Amino acid sequence: MKFAVIVFPGSNCDRDMYYAVTDALGEEADLVWYQGANLANYDAILLPGGFSYGDYLRSGAIASTSDIVVQLKQHASKGKPVLGVCNGFQILLESGLLPGAMLRNKDLKFICHHEDLKVANNHSMFTTAYMQDEIISIPIAHGEGNYYCDEETLAKLEANNQIVFTYENNPNGSVQNIAGIINEAGNVLGMMPHPERATEAILGSADGLKLFQSIVENWRKAYVTGA
Repeated sequence: MKFAVIVFPGSNCDRDMYYAVTDALGEEADLVWYQGANLANYDAILLPGGFSYGDYLRSGAIASTSDIVVQLKQHASKGKPVLGVCNGFQILLESGLLPGAMLRNKDLKFICHHEDLKVANNHSMFTTAYMQDEIISIPIAHGEGNYYCDEETLAKLEANNQIVFTYENNPNGSVQNIAGIINEAGNVLGMMPHPERATEAILGSADGLKLFQSIVENWRKAYVTGA
């Protein structure tokens, strides 16, 4: 399986994502510069964290208008797996691939530490390697990670089982403790915590590796003959 790790001006977690895939997961990945790229030959697309375009206007707002996100939308509509982490999640929200918006953290401070998450849905293509309601330790690092949506959108997320991860001790004020959501089709995941920083025990947790393993396992079941 081959992953594209999209790199924008200001991305700073792209290498973390790249090495999580190549070293910890043992799959192929390319760092793909956002200009002039062709995503057709990749099996999954990863949007890493950072500060794309310096977070001008709003976090992820400028990156969401780029040509590569137009391509990403086309591939997502065909079922290709897309994972957006931190700033990548913000880009998915700004582009309309996921519903809702990000606000400043409730204490208006940047926060950076390991956080306990609950696996609220282990039936998505990103979470089948986990147990339902499993508690996992994944690091966070953000200043605008306070997920917000209106009551109607929240009701849809709950009804469609689109809430995939929730915080055990909500650090940023996110509505309903939401840490990660998927689209209705189930192939686009956005999350503020960084699973790519939790793929080996030496990093303090290897709980994030199962997310990437889930992507590979479900992709192979769907697309590889005899898998």
